[in-house]
Amino acid sequence: MMMNEPPPPTWRKPAGILMLLTGLVLYGVLVASASGLIAQTPVLVQAVVYMVLGIVWILPLRRFLIWMETGRFG
Repeated sequence: MMMNEPPPPTWRKPAGILMLLTGLVLYGVLVASASGLIAQTPVLVQAVVYMVLGIVWILPLRRFLIWMETGRFG
C-alpha cells in the first residue's frame, strides 16, 4: 500500500509571495506619499483614514491566497 505523496510545489506560491510583498511595499509608499494631505485634516479624521487604509489592503487577500493554493480565484 502506497502512501499519498504531497503534490509537487507550483510556481504560484513563490510568485504570489513576491507579488504580495511588492504590492504591500507599493501600497505603503502610496499611503506614505498621501500622508502630507492626510496631515492637514483633524486628528480624529486622520485616525479614521489610517484605520481604513490599514484594513483595506486585506480585502482582496482571501482571493489572492486561494489563487496561490488552487490556481483559481473563486
